Amino acid sequence: MAHDVVLIPGDGIGPEITQAMRRVVDATGVEIAWQVVDAGAGVMKEYGTPLPRHVLDAVAKTGVAIKGPVTTPVGTGFRSVNVALRQAFDLYACVRPCVTLPGATSRYQDIDLVIVRENTEDLYAGIEFEPGSFEADRLARLLERNGGRSFRPGSAISIKPISPEGSRRIVTYAFEYARSMGRNKVTAVHKANIMKATDGLFLRVAREVAASYPEIAFEDKIVDATCMGLVMDPHDFDVLVLPNLYGDIVSDLCAGLVGGLGMAPGANIGEECAVFEATHGSAPDIAGKDIANPTAEILSAAMMLDHLDEHEAARRIRDAVSATLSEGEQVTADVRRSLTGSTEGAVGTQAYADAVIAHMA
Repeated sequence: MAHDVVLIPGDGIGPEITQAMRRVVDATGVEIAWQVVDAGAGVMKEYGTPLPRHVLDAVAKTGVAIKGPVTTPVGTGFRSVNVALRQAFDLYACVRPCVTLPGATSRYQDIDLVIVRENTEDLYAGIEFEPGSFEADRLARLLERNGGRSFRPGSAISIKPISPEGSRRIVTYAFEYARSMGRNKVTAVHKANIMKATDGLFLRVAREVAASYPEIAFEDKIVDATCMGLVMDPHDFDVLVLPNLYGDIVSDLCAGLVGGLGMAPGANIGEECAVFEATHGSAPDIAGKDIANPTAEILSAAMMLDHLDEHEAARRIRDAVSATLSEGEQVTADVRRSLTGSTEGAVGTQAYADAVIAHMA
């Protein structure tokens, strides 16, 4: 029986890399009934929003989606299609494996880390007040009357909610993931020395959850010390669980340890729904040139296949990607440059997908 999957191509390089991904998935022989729906900047004129209602309805119906990158406005406009999808379906766990691949330029080898990031709370909850707004001024006065520190006039204000329930389920997810994948340690990352109420709550809950998993080592680290430790020796870490904002930053740092975001897949998991996506952006400057590296999108599809219990197909994709990168002949320009110092001999997005498919034969 075919698996029903929503495909959101996205914008920028999204349509190109999702085309490559889809061809690779189809080559595994797993039957996927693809339902293609558009979201992002390209649909704004028609629907007045980058995330139309029919896209949400399609994802709700199938429970599984994979998407290309969608451009997020910086500093203004719609917050983010990615964030909106996570909040609409309560996709509370963002899972980002960071594994050394052949052909990746890195100071380290044999890195195998997993970032488990809380996806729905923290500063990404979207509770913000514009500078000079009535709401911001009223909130500032309320806090001052209740003994809080005063703000500079015209300040913008963001609120950081962290709940016991949200903290418990993300830390539990991290420990359950570690247990199911045979991993040895979970590190809870926080700033509880300064953010004593919010990060302090996250840390207290993490310690409570850890007590239920005595077979898995547990430690907690302040986020700045974690970043230093990852740069000095990433092999000290295994599974890291973090609130939303720290998780966003640390996951990109870890992607840099294994060659960059072009090599980093991602999954957003909830109780009823899962959305898979590459962790990089839409790169509009190279869109339409058939030069984008689709590795992260293809590996995100492998995570999707695991979610669908198509584990053998997922393994074949990962092995084929590794073989293609290790061979180093049919690779995109970014990988070719890291291997040889030159882009000579590099191939395009679709030719790279052809090479991955050939290695699955």
